[in-house]
Amino acid sequence: MALDALLGRCRAWKHKHLLGTRDLSREEILLVLSLAEELPGLKDELPLRGRRLFNFFVEPSTRTKTSFSLAARRLGADVVDFSPATSSLTKGESLKDTARTIESMGVAFTAIRHGASGAPAFLSRLVGSSVINAGDGANEHPTQALLDLLTMKERLGKLSGLRVALVGDIAHSRVARSNLWALRKLGNEVTLVGPSTLVPAHLGAPVSHDLDRALREHDVVMMLRLQLERQQAGLFPSVPEYVRFFGLTRERLASLRNGTIIMHPGPMNRGLEISAEAADSDRSVILNQVANGVWIRAAVLLLLSQVGA
Repeated sequence: MALDALLGRCRAWKHKHLLGTRDLSREEILLVLSLAEELPGLKDELPLRGRRLFNFFVEPSTRTKTSFSLAARRLGADVVDFSPATSSLTKGESLKDTARTIESMGVAFTAIRHGASGAPAFLSRLVGSSVINAGDGANEHPTQALLDLLTMKERLGKLSGLRVALVGDIAHSRVARSNLWALRKLGNEVTLVGPSTLVPAHLGAPVSHDLDRALREHDVVMMLRLQLERQQAGLFPSVPEYVRFFGLTRERLASLRNGTIIMHPGPMNRGLEISAEAADSDRSVILNQVANGVWIRAAVLLLLSQVGA
């Protein structure tokens, strides 16, 4: 598709910021996905030439930060990376002052990852650039959910009528929340699977504590990182006990129903929530998720660039 046609479609997008999938309509989610599918065919066009992305990652990141950089550069934008260890944040500078300082350099987009839920929304009220939530506390991670949807469509051929199991530490997972909102808006059934201490009931989705049953009944099994730092809070008896009941082991891999795919947002704890055999099996689409992250984030940047254009 020609660039002019792509930009024309982008004008249907009305959000200045992307803060969560909970804010998006079904049509808006589908628009992001369709643009992400078409962008690889955009050969030498650089629609974001002269614009800058500020990668404001206060928490560590590999996949998300790198793919935002690749997405921006693929569309011709410059990238300013933020390193908290060498920034004025270590001297007590506020989030507000740091962002405004960088923005004074002419930033058009700010992708922020922060440990505090609500930090991207707070920032969006203070700066003129478009803010993209790259993960805030245990709240949301919208671009991860969007790339997960694109991966499901590629592998399963559809985006609705799927049965998806989100497995593990739901209580502290921003990925789980963004996927839950997005999947349900597209007409999918979502089940939250894990120990009772890690699966909140207030999210309004069916809950199961039986992973073996979930593996036999779902089209998608998304394993979430076992957050070992939570172990100190006594939310599960021990790591071996967790693996016994909720780990996707080599033995459990054989019990998956035909066609079921395995997903993981990363980083993985191999041998804990997911075995090496499961992560590397032909059922796994984990590397596809990583690859799709670049195109989803490119689509988001392109959409945001056209707001008010």
